[in-house]
Amino acid sequence: MDDRAIEFNDNLPEVTVSELSNQVKFAVETNFQRIRVRGEVSRPTRASSGHLYLTLKDDNAVLDGVCWRGTVQRLSIDPEEGMEVVCTGKITTYPGRSKYQIIIEQLELAGEGALLKLLEERRKKMLREGLFDQDRKLPLPTFPSAIGVITSPTGAVIRDILHRLTDRFPLRVLVWPASVQGSSAADEISAAIQGFNELGDNNFVTKPDLLIVARGGGSLEDLWCFNEEVVVRSVAASTIPIISAVGHETDTTLIDLVADLRAPTPSAAAEMAVPERSELISEIIEKEKRLFLAVDRHLKNCDLRINGLKRALGEPSAIIDNRNQQLDYLEKRLGKIITSRLKESATDVKNFSSRLASPDMQIKIKLDGLSSLYKRLDSLGKTVIVKADLRFAGLISRFKLKIIKQAIEDFQLDLDRVSEFQESKIDRIIIDMAKEMVSLDRLLEASSFQRTLDKGFVLVRDDRNVPVSSVKSVHPGQLLDLQFKDGISGVKVTTKRSKAKDSKAPKLIKQNTLF
Repeated sequence: MDDRAIEFNDNLPEVTVSELSNQVKFAVETNFQRIRVRGEVSRPTRASSGHLYLTLKDDNAVLDGVCWRGTVQRLSIDPEEGMEVVCTGKITTYPGRSKYQIIIEQLELAGEGALLKLLEERRKKMLREGLFDQDRKLPLPTFPSAIGVITSPTGAVIRDILHRLTDRFPLRVLVWPASVQGSSAADEISAAIQGFNELGDNNFVTKPDLLIVARGGGSLEDLWCFNEEVVVRSVAASTIPIISAVGHETDTTLIDLVADLRAPTPSAAAEMAVPERSELISEIIEKEKRLFLAVDRHLKNCDLRINGLKRALGEPSAIIDNRNQQLDYLEKRLGKIITSRLKESATDVKNFSSRLASPDMQIKIKLDGLSSLYKRLDSLGKTVIVKADLRFAGLISRFKLKIIKQAIEDFQLDLDRVSEFQESKIDRIIIDMAKEMVSLDRLLEASSFQRTLDKGFVLVRDDRNVPVSSVKSVHPGQLLDLQFKDGISGVKVTTKRSKAKDSKAPKLIKQNTLF
């Protein structure tokens, strides 16, 4: 048997490794032209060239997979570690490693259940991070000046949004084109959100007050880009309020949970973004009517109140007459008070001066005392000189002179003190009377009728220079003097009307003045 085996092996043709690899490659590609493989993604790696390398595995086997750069850009999902997917492609071999692999042309999650499971895991993760908290959401502006829209520029969504905005509240709309499906859609949407937020005052484009991220309806796979973390985190970090309008009302994505407001459709997002112009105009017209009615009602109330206050006030002419009479009474009373106070002050000064001894009398009294003292000293000196020895005559003379000098100095001090006291007392009396005269003068000036004339009133006097305070005191043809603040004018009474018959002013010649 060994010899036959050797002979058989010797008859096999020799092939190179490359030839064998090519034969295997041809056999594999011929038998497996296009296939769908289901497995769990392991070690997904994106090379610098843009190609994607991963491994598909199940419980018993492992299969390498390659997705070329052009195909990666068209993938609807971004494969992650542990994701269960279905790959569609061709089986081929890689001679450089003596292994077979699948060239991935299409990659999708293995059933909607897997997608929902992945979606729920991401939702719980972001919920724990607080991305969906209500207190993080920004309020929408009531009257935005510009709105930014992130959507596909060729779809029907942008036309619906622009149409609704034009009908409701025309304003500036900035459109940032972005793919809304495919592997590059998530990056483009995230870049658009960041781009709008980075616009500043130095840019040629005005920064919008509100953003709308919109897309039409589709399957869970079609809307998967709006569940990517990069999009959700860009929406959460936006300083501009965002309205999510992805899919139909039944479609829910993670961007709907993190956005500041969710709209069931793109058209509904446009309606939520701006108010209704016609409703605003109607509201303004209604408030304008209410304002006019309120102002009219307020003016009528003010008019009624003024009329009530007017009835409560007295007749101006009667008030002026009463004030003039009161002023005359105060003037007379002030004059009497001033005269009385001056008399009382003069009497007080006279009484005080009568109690004081005159300077001459005080000097005479001191001189008399000094003379008496001198006589006593002189007699005492003579007696001592007679009885004493002549040796003490000089001493007695010096003692006598010293006593006389001391008495004169004491008398001079007493005289100075009396004079200073009398002068200070008289000065205080004069100063007090001067202050009182100034106060009375100010009171007289404040109560003077001249201050009333300065306010525009007129003082009426008859030919006897007596003030006239009543219309009953005048008669037609009587000459009167009207004293103004800057002079006196003479007038003649032509007619006289009582207050009950006619409240109009009497007619005067040369002047048209009330009295």
